[in-house]
Amino acid sequence: MEILSFLIPVSLFLGFLGLVAFFWAIRDRQFEDLEGDGHRILRKDYDDRPKADRTED
Repeated sequence: MEILSFLIPVSLFLGFLGLVAFFWAIRDRQFEDLEGDGHRILRKDYDDRPKADRTED
């Protein structure tokens, strides 16, 4: 039973931390362009390799 005195505050802290991260993402406009990523991945010139691995042809 004494484990609950540890687990309840930890779970409340983690829940609060997740809520803060969610509001930070909203404030930082992370969810503004939901369709842009879907269209960007379908473009022909999309290249997912890092810039260091690309070679000029």
